[in-house]
Amino acid sequence: MSGGGSEEGESLEFTPTWVVAAVCTVIVAISLAAERFLHYGGKYLKSKNQKPLYEALQKIKEELMLLGFISLLLTVSQGTISKFCVHEHVLTNMLPCDLSEKGEEGQGSNTTATTEHFQRFFTTSISGTNRRLLAESTESQIGYCEKKGKVPLLSIEALHHLHIFIFVLAIVHVTFSVLTILFGGARIRQWQHWENSIAKDRYDTDEVLKKKFTNVHQHTFIQEHFLGIGKDFALLGWVHSFFKQFYASVTKSDYITLRLGFIMTHCRGSPKFNFHRYMVRALEDDFKTVVGISWYLWIFVVIFLLLNVNGWHTYFWIAFLPFLLLLAVGTKLEHVITQLAHDVAEKHVAIEGDLVVKPSDEHFWFNRPDIVLFLIHFILFQNAFEIAFFFWIWVQYGFDSCIMGQVRYIVPRLIIGVFIQILCSYSTLPLYAIVTQMGSSYKKAIFDEHVQAGLVGWAEKVKRKKGLKGATAAARGGSNQPSSHESSSLGIQLGRVGHNGSTQEIQPSAGSEGQT
Repeated sequence: MSGGGSEEGESLEFTPTWVVAAVCTVIVAISLAAERFLHYGGKYLKSKNQKPLYEALQKIKEELMLLGFISLLLTVSQGTISKFCVHEHVLTNMLPCDLSEKGEEGQGSNTTATTEHFQRFFTTSISGTNRRLLAESTESQIGYCEKKGKVPLLSIEALHHLHIFIFVLAIVHVTFSVLTILFGGARIRQWQHWENSIAKDRYDTDEVLKKKFTNVHQHTFIQEHFLGIGKDFALLGWVHSFFKQFYASVTKSDYITLRLGFIMTHCRGSPKFNFHRYMVRALEDDFKTVVGISWYLWIFVVIFLLLNVNGWHTYFWIAFLPFLLLLAVGTKLEHVITQLAHDVAEKHVAIEGDLVVKPSDEHFWFNRPDIVLFLIHFILFQNAFEIAFFFWIWVQYGFDSCIMGQVRYIVPRLIIGVFIQILCSYSTLPLYAIVTQMGSSYKKAIFDEHVQAGLVGWAEKVKRKKGLKGATAAARGGSNQPSSHESSSLGIQLGRVGHNGSTQEIQPSAGSEGQT
């Protein structure tokens, strides 16, 4: 152990076998423990019939597998990439830091003991590579390009830092998504007592419709959302929707009215339908979409890395993108409730029975409620990206790094990130869970798994029987009309199933004859 090797340690050739075996044992044990944890977590969710959450767990496994593949690809190809040599002037444009700060970076990046501690921790724990080996590899590749009078296109150390950033980004995104769903779900479960109170009061749809006349403009739901008719009141409605998302996103009158509108539109024959349970189940079904990292999100990461040029402050301006999108989504969801109230208040002064709103896709952007989920997915990822980028720069290069920027740009980014996480968890996500049920269709999550299988099997049998009877009738020259037993035995109308996994116009109308 001589020369520079005495400070950083020797290569694997001169490392005791018991050290190698011990380190491998620890790494393999931790990996197996994590794999078993995910495996038994999946078995537990399946035993509790939590299929949506189980599918979300499978999505997390897919993301971990993708991370592993990216890590393997970077590790295997780092030598080849670092041997791509270019002229030095090619690498002097679009730099995250000014070249004049290159000499000062080594002194300014380790000014605090905290930063030094984090840097040592991540360098030894996350990278898992020997610092001396990395330095020697970098020097060898520089020497390879220097012989040609050029410089490496991307050094091994830069690849190493990029490797860590991708890992941190994926972990932070999954963590933030889980926290958002947990906190948002906790907020939604607070509405359970409203559902229980409705069941306790024997809130029956038939009884509601037989009540005496209701003065529409005296109804609490209308008073909270209907501000008048005209262009001025329309603008005022948007302003009201914007501010309402901050203090009372969903009230009891909202929940009761939207619940009744959903039941009367989609499952009129099931007045005892548990709307809250369906809403939670539908949200869990959407979780597997939120927790994933889609291809277009990776494109966003690449675009940001491209535009992160010194002096542009891209990391600062881009923080406002999820902030503005979140406010727009929250305002739109609140405005959907306002539109439902206006549809009733503008047409009726008094109605027989209780107030019933009519869900419709027309209230959503481009008549597609699923766009809201896409935007929430992008908002959560972009916010996680901002936080991950901040901590990665802090740990890897230090708080005073030129990439980090000035304090006046850092503090607003962190405040915006925390604000987005809180608002999305306690307001926007619960709003999404209930308001997106006000579309023209609803998801198959309304049924349990065995009921879904039964309905699909029943539909296939009926289709086959109709095909056989049609062929027989055609051969005999008769008509192709189904028997009365087929058309009335179940009373369930199975509509077409969309490509997005939603079941449209499925109306459990058994026993609903005679209802208006």
